[in-house]
Amino acid sequence: MTKTDVNNDPRIADRPPSIARMFLDRVTASPDKEAFRSPDGDGWSSMTWRETGDRVRDLAAGLLSLGIRGEDRVAIASSTRVDWILADLAIMCAGAATTTVYPSTSHEDVGFILADSGSRVVFAEDADQVEKIRAHRGELPDVMQVVVFDGAGDGDVVITLADLESRGRDYLKDNPEAVNQAVAAIKPDDLATLIYTSGTTGRPKGVRLVQDCWVYEGVAINALGILREDDLQYLWLPLAHSFGKVLQAAQLAVGFSSAVDGRVDKLIDNLAVVKPTFMGAAPRIFEKAHSRINRMAADDGGAKKKIFDWAIGVGKKVSKLRQEGKEPTGLLKMQHGLADKLVFSKIKHRFGGRLRYFISGSAALSLDVAEWFHAADILILEGYGLTETSAFSFVNRPEHWKFGTVGEPAPGTEVKIASDGEILVRGPGVMRGYHNSPEQTDEVLTADGWFHTGDIGELDDGMLRITDRKKDLIKTSGGKYVAPQSIEGLFQAVCPYASQIVVHGDGRKYVVALVTLDEEALQGWADKQGLGAMSYEEITQHDKTRDMVQGYIDTLNTRVNKWETVKKFQVLPHDLTIEDGDLTPSLKVKRKAVERKHADILDSMYDD
Repeated sequence: MTKTDVNNDPRIADRPPSIARMFLDRVTASPDKEAFRSPDGDGWSSMTWRETGDRVRDLAAGLLSLGIRGEDRVAIASSTRVDWILADLAIMCAGAATTTVYPSTSHEDVGFILADSGSRVVFAEDADQVEKIRAHRGELPDVMQVVVFDGAGDGDVVITLADLESRGRDYLKDNPEAVNQAVAAIKPDDLATLIYTSGTTGRPKGVRLVQDCWVYEGVAINALGILREDDLQYLWLPLAHSFGKVLQAAQLAVGFSSAVDGRVDKLIDNLAVVKPTFMGAAPRIFEKAHSRINRMAADDGGAKKKIFDWAIGVGKKVSKLRQEGKEPTGLLKMQHGLADKLVFSKIKHRFGGRLRYFISGSAALSLDVAEWFHAADILILEGYGLTETSAFSFVNRPEHWKFGTVGEPAPGTEVKIASDGEILVRGPGVMRGYHNSPEQTDEVLTADGWFHTGDIGELDDGMLRITDRKKDLIKTSGGKYVAPQSIEGLFQAVCPYASQIVVHGDGRKYVVALVTLDEEALQGWADKQGLGAMSYEEITQHDKTRDMVQGYIDTLNTRVNKWETVKKFQVLPHDLTIEDGDLTPSLKVKRKAVERKHADILDSMYDD
């Protein structure tokens, strides 16, 4: 068992009682420093901590004027934007609790989440989100007000964000200490957030995270010293997801600035403009960037491709040395400097040119992808946690990291490996249970605070290595265990055209796979093959495409054990999407849902 004592660092032991207190302390400590910047037409607008504090106080007072009180639930149904953060901080400063709702959530699940949480007010991004609430109005007697970010109110139930701020200012005229009093009344074990896990199966479960969960997370990150007050974060992650939320807590503790824009299609363009020093992302973002850069190099061909390959080769030698704690010398050092000038500096420029590192979480990062980025002089620090542990339980440090692991435990977090290999975690960041689900809580949370993660792993010199999800492990009919995630990660690293792969074989005599292809990447390939006039669906089903994928499957099979080799595969004529229920909003594959949907195809690969 590995433990980092919570009492070793006074910043953790003497942490504030609430997120609201952390926020107000940050406003006092850094009033004139930039807190947030957000898209504004063709440019970006900036907001200081003082300006943020003024707006949050007005919004919090507006909620108090509506009758919101301690631990009342207030939902936010929106994509990532500064308004989301302002609303969340206002909820915290009113002493209430935030219910998070992904904007992609179906109206049926929105109805369930709002009813199950007992949310009384809902911040809704636009008319589409408002309509989801209206569709279940009769089932939501607790919802008394909807506050819309974009669009107009209806003069009744729906009001605008500006309307709420105006009500708040009026309320503060008669109750000038209302917000301060609400913040002073918040206790560490008061409910702060209900995050409904999108889940890879079944109905969403509301994870109860108290004030102290988020406060601990923020101060633990600060205690590590991996983030600085002069850092600039690019924040695009869904704030309805715990990964995005924990970075909010870290910002309050550390005091860095965040550029906020949840539009994934603007990510690369924005990075070049914003020039952040760090960014958190899911592995799929790194996989797509890795594939795109390699494709661009292949398209250049000739001398440029040879220089690119040479530079990556030099980078891999330097990466190997640095993984051993050494630095290049002599000729290799000179070669690395030239490789940086010719290739790596251009890759880094695509990400703004100021990155100290990326942070990867929410799913397993391919070792190949991590090492490729490091070869290009870009460090990705992989971390690990779950919604039920407030996102951050482990992370690699800039000065102490090991690829293939998720690093050491957070200060104050304990870990042990059960007899069956399952990872158990205990610490202040662990949830207090599932909302309205005591039986499900008892299944994963022991009386003495150990949370059963459902993941399989091992400790490697104090650093945690995740091998697979316990429920995802495949056991073939021959009795061999297969970890599908590791095979899937390998394939996405070797195939630059891959979007998703789902490895299947539980109880079967061999392993097969469903493959989907990235539409943009595939179109470029198809043009060179004389297939450019075809539709995406037609290209995916063409013999040339199958032969191309077979080549990458063959490469994959040389890198896995014999019983793990993919014997057959099928390329699907469409990608997996959140909207079709194939992926969670954090881009994890809903394995069981995909297998059920394509059961006939999977069965056909075992007909012989």
